[in-house]
Amino acid sequence: MGFAKTYSIPYKGLKIGSHDFDFKVDRTLFEAYEASEIKDGACDVHVVLERSETQLAFDVRIEGYVVVACDRCLEDCRIPVDYEGRLLVKFSDEVREYDGEVLWLSPAETEVDLTQYIYESIVLALPYQRVHPDGECDPAMLERFRIVTDEEFARIERQAAQAEPPIAEEGLSALAELKRRMEADESAKDDSTV
Repeated sequence: MGFAKTYSIPYKGLKIGSHDFDFKVDRTLFEAYEASEIKDGACDVHVVLERSETQLAFDVRIEGYVVVACDRCLEDCRIPVDYEGRLLVKFSDEVREYDGEVLWLSPAETEVDLTQYIYESIVLALPYQRVHPDGECDPAMLERFRIVTDEEFARIERQAAQAEPPIAEEGLSALAELKRRMEADESAKDDSTV
């Protein structure tokens, strides 16, 4: 991710206390994550950094929207994003994993990269079901995905059964003769092996 500096905050020169930062998120952030379901978006990110002697606390507010495929009709759908969260940054010479709430940095670091935190926060802010408001889905697609009721399904099965051509009497006779010959062949094999 070559644009990571876009969402980085250099904290080394900052005094102890509160500091404000603002970022703009657009399509380039989502394109950087290849498996992202998010196609586009525009979000404003406001960060309040509270610097103390031992740690950094980031209060993050994200507002805007993203564009994803609608779960109902598969067309592009604009979903609002409204997120508030807190990220703590602690310092240690020991390598530790980022757990989504606490980020561990080496004391030698001079800045905090918030790219992953911002991306994950936007994804987590999205609803489980991502759909257009009622009445805004593509009606042609909805008709293709329409759920069939039990009554409709039974009617479709009856129509399919009636549409199947019956096997002609001579066809049944030929099948019966074939079965008789196969059974006779099997019987003859069994007698010869005894």
